Amino acid sequence: MTQPDMPTPPWERPPRRRTPARVPLSRERIVDAAYTILDREGYDGLSMRQVAAELGVAVSALYVHVRDKDELLQLMYNRTFEGYEIPEPDPERWREQVMDFARQARERLLSHRDLAKITMAHVPFTPELLPYVERLLAVLGAAGLPRRVLAISGDLLSTYINGFALEESLWQERYRETHDSWHKLRDEVNGYFASLPPDRFPNLVRLADIMMDESNDYRFELGVEIILRGLASYIGEPDPDEEHEAS
Repeated sequence: MTQPDMPTPPWERPPRRRTPARVPLSRERIVDAAYTILDREGYDGLSMRQVAAELGVAVSALYVHVRDKDELLQLMYNRTFEGYEIPEPDPERWREQVMDFARQARERLLSHRDLAKITMAHVPFTPELLPYVERLLAVLGAAGLPRRVLAISGDLLSTYINGFALEESLWQERYRETHDSWHKLRDEVNGYFASLPPDRFPNLVRLADIMMDESNDYRFELGVEIILRGLASYIGEPDPDEEHEAS
């Protein structure tokens, strides 16, 4: 063995460089990498090839754990629900509980770039997501909604939440490309509406100063409140299905 102060003899091989041990590939790591790509490249830039490159593996290695890109997107969708807190149904607080659910959902959808595009294209009926759907329906059902209204209430809420978040994400994408601010767009639109002929567009002119004046938080929660008030108007109404069964 060569001493520290001696040159290495030409016949002595240098020690092999140790390579770090590879972390085993798993679904969790694949989904983590997919989110990294999503945040960096957006939905259109997310591909199995990109995920494999991010992990430093061959594309074929991914298919041992994930069937295809569609399953990967479903796994990403499933993760948005992890840690969701939907409380036990309380008939006295059902509107507050649904509002809290809506806030959580929007916050999660905006936590990653273009995540709303993924959720709009997938249904939450996997074994991992059904418990959350069941709990939300339990909260709404505790309010006393008729069965037919209850059956579509969850889908109505999720469509609004996903659609609102998608619109926000599209605006964020535009901002990345143009660097236009929300305030600039708002002022331009408000000014345009105010300049319209009032005899032809009386409502647009009358509402020009407030149509886009509120924050997205306010607009989102007002939209949820409008839905909740609409649902509340059905409480106590007879359910045609139950009446038919009773007869």
